[in-house]
Amino acid sequence: MNDFISFIPLGGIGTVTKNMYLYGYRDEILIVDCGLGFADETMLGVDLLLPDISYLKKTRSKIIGMVLSHGHEDHIGALPFLLPQLPPFPIYASPLTAALANEKIKEFGIVGRKVNTVNFSDAPIKLGNFTFSFARITHSVPDTSNIFIKTPVVNFYHGSDFKIDDTPSDGKKTDYEKITKFGNEGVYCLMSDCLGAEKEGRTGSDINLLDNFLEEMKRCKGKFLVTTYSSNIARLNQIIKASEMVGRKVCFIGRSLMKIKDVATRLDYMQLKQGIEVELDQIKNYNDNKLTFIVAGSQGQEYSALFRVAYGLQKEVKLKEDDTVIFSADPIPGNEISIYELIDEIAKSGARVIYSRVSNKFHVSGHGSQEELKRMIAMVKPKKLLPIGGALRHMFIYRDLAESLGYKKSDVFLMENGKEVIFRANGVTLGRTIPIEKVYVDEISGEKIDSFVLRDRQKLSEGGIVTLIVEIDSSTGAIVGKPEIIVRGFVPAYDINRLNAKLLNDLHKVLSGKKTQVINWIYIRKLIGETAERRIFKELRRRPLILPIVLEV
Repeated sequence: MNDFISFIPLGGIGTVTKNMYLYGYRDEILIVDCGLGFADETMLGVDLLLPDISYLKKTRSKIIGMVLSHGHEDHIGALPFLLPQLPPFPIYASPLTAALANEKIKEFGIVGRKVNTVNFSDAPIKLGNFTFSFARITHSVPDTSNIFIKTPVVNFYHGSDFKIDDTPSDGKKTDYEKITKFGNEGVYCLMSDCLGAEKEGRTGSDINLLDNFLEEMKRCKGKFLVTTYSSNIARLNQIIKASEMVGRKVCFIGRSLMKIKDVATRLDYMQLKQGIEVELDQIKNYNDNKLTFIVAGSQGQEYSALFRVAYGLQKEVKLKEDDTVIFSADPIPGNEISIYELIDEIAKSGARVIYSRVSNKFHVSGHGSQEELKRMIAMVKPKKLLPIGGALRHMFIYRDLAESLGYKKSDVFLMENGKEVIFRANGVTLGRTIPIEKVYVDEISGEKIDSFVLRDRQKLSEGGIVTLIVEIDSSTGAIVGKPEIIVRGFVPAYDINRLNAKLLNDLHKVLSGKKTQVINWIYIRKLIGETAERRIFKELRRRPLILPIVLEV
């Protein structure tokens, strides 16, 4: 009875984003989700964060396939970045999720990779020794699925990102019968969304938002602008329907929104009646009070469509006092500063701005609160629990919630990314720790950048830059003349000549003992840089980026 299942999260544990989970059996690996993360204000010049797949590239195990739970960026957004680094394998997702993922793969010009569509009524799919089935669940993007995974050892229910909404605006309810059936087949461990664990009761239904949009549109005397997650198609449909009811035309602004709109209308997930939509170059033909703008950029992304509108960079749309701007989305943790800066800029125009801090009438979470998390546990009836998709505080509260239902503290596993859990039929143990690095994507080039580049950018922003030009006699290693110091990015309240003299004295001390031909110039540059860094911090209490330029004479 030595068989076991290895579970390794590469992302999504202790964080809301970068969801990627590995289920391993013998030499087979099944991947669930392939999401990206979003940079915060400390990650200068960084656009995206990716899961670290070094383990997948090194392991001799065979990736037998990938399953995608739903179409949010933090679950499918890393596909075009990571698939080219991995060997071919089949990928499966629900209809809308597959369409969004394939659009992304196509956009990046990745050839020979395609996500296969699985309908919720389809028979279970077998990949190697794994068999999986989709169960429809409600969330903030249509066709969201939870995944029942059968293995030769134990069964799992992968319940990422869900709420239980009995009145969803698209009418597609959670499949209670199917989820209960999976529970009756025996689930050893439930991997559960825990992001809403702090909130008592149930998460509100989004069906009431239509009336709220309608009321605010009637009140608005000018342009009506709404920003939300591009993938929140149910919300987009509500905005479109309300606009129809009050006689407003709808204009989409933003590349991500346009792509979602095209996919959703093609699959009949979005209802756009003939004549309701207008293009940007047509809006001059309509009065402001006859226009609704659905604008990308709800997370305050720099140079997003909403950013351009707020800062007057979108020539066709200028904000005025009679306009209304609604943020129909909560801030993703880490984005608060950029969002509130954007709100401040919009407010300067005199437009009415409505966001989650001032009104809860225009957004409901896609994540279940405590009663929904309890209900999922009751349906699945797992022996063990492992919270995913939340911060550490959410995980702790989820464990408390489980204890209130009769589970022992030892039945709930609070994990970290890269930490392996070993599931056997007769128990659970902790396994290896896989080193996980932060993987950044540069916002300009789109290329992966190393952590030291980010560190240098941080130093530049905080402490400026000091270029140090030093001449070294290659035959003796001695300094020739005086170092030249060039300071940029801050104004030192200090005499540079005095600093130069002290630095020269320091360098003489560290280099005086050499008196031999210089062979390792890399070491010399590093030694000069470290010496200069110590002296500058001592004298100026700053840590600028030091660029030592060594001239061989």
